[in-house]
Amino acid sequence: MISVMVVDDHPIWRDGVARDLSERGFDVRATASDAAAAVRIARTVRPDVVLMDLNLGTLSGVTATGQITSDLPDTRVLVLSASGEHADVLEAVKAGASGYLLKSASVEELVDAVTRTAAGDAVFTPGLAGLVLGEYRRMAADPEPKQDLPRLTDRETDVLRLVAKGMTARQIATKLVLSHRTVENHVQSTLRKLQLHNRVELARYAIEHGLDA
Repeated sequence: MISVMVVDDHPIWRDGVARDLSERGFDVRATASDAAAAVRIARTVRPDVVLMDLNLGTLSGVTATGQITSDLPDTRVLVLSASGEHADVLEAVKAGASGYLLKSASVEELVDAVTRTAAGDAVFTPGLAGLVLGEYRRMAADPEPKQDLPRLTDRETDVLRLVAKGMTARQIATKLVLSHRTVENHVQSTLRKLQLHNRVELARYAIEHGLDA
């Protein structure tokens, strides 16, 4: 069972999302109405996924995302926001969010996004994934010294290239004629070798090192 915490300053929305997820088999361990409470409670309940709103008052959801992902490497943050502004999306991802979903998403889309986020996928509302990858490509174009790549197997490198293209684990499995589990094993192995936490960081790393061609 996937454990979840819901963070939003609107009680009706927050309770509705928590109820929808509970009814679909998720373990909703806690809710929070502001960023400070979210950080404090997350440290206690250690959910698999935090659904994070961005507009939370004096301390933003971006700040809370950064603190939670820093304190709890095994907890993934999926932003659930009304804002589709590019700056908001990029700030959230740079803070450590694994994905970004607009509040206009259906319950079915939300359930799928939480499930995929818990599995390690980078999940974005259509159109936003391209924005994030595009920004990473722009950043990679800046002249900076590149460190030597850790030793990856040929298959891990193949998987890394496809992650950088924004493909999900199932799409990668189909393209490489591998099982979904095998792809996940390659992804987890690569994350460990590169000392990264999620697929968003993995995609950024691949782009910065020219592996997205």
